[in-house]
Amino acid sequence: MSFNVLIVEDQPLIALNLQDTVEELGHHTVGIASNMYQALLLSTGADIALVDVNLEDGPTGPIIGRTLADTDVSVLFMTSDPGAIRGGVPGALGVIQKPVRDLELVEAIQYVADRRAGNTNIPPPKCFIEFSPPGPSAS
Repeated sequence: MSFNVLIVEDQPLIALNLQDTVEELGHHTVGIASNMYQALLLSTGADIALVDVNLEDGPTGPIIGRTLADTDVSVLFMTSDPGAIRGGVPGALGVIQKPVRDLELVEAIQYVADRRAGNTNIPPPKCFIEFSPPGPSAS
């Protein structure tokens, strides 16, 4: 199954590497965004988003991720500082730490694609820090 993937990354070489990997896995890149404005503009039609935390307009990645997750986009964060989103982001699947090896990147993207396709009975790859799903609210 093929998905539309939005890449939110402000480092051009990393963004192009992500695009190559996404397309080698048979998915389509809907765009590359380096800030929140571009990300939200390009997000129409995205199924999956790979989102860096710190972008050219500051640490806007968590806001972008939450906004995209609220519109049913499967969000994977990629950052050199996973502690920056230690508590998770509502609706996002998880985070992988940069720099990431090519095989780990492939495994993480494939995991998100499998989850998007409805396969929830698979374990996350070793490089993947999964966010806890929201629990029932306490009354």
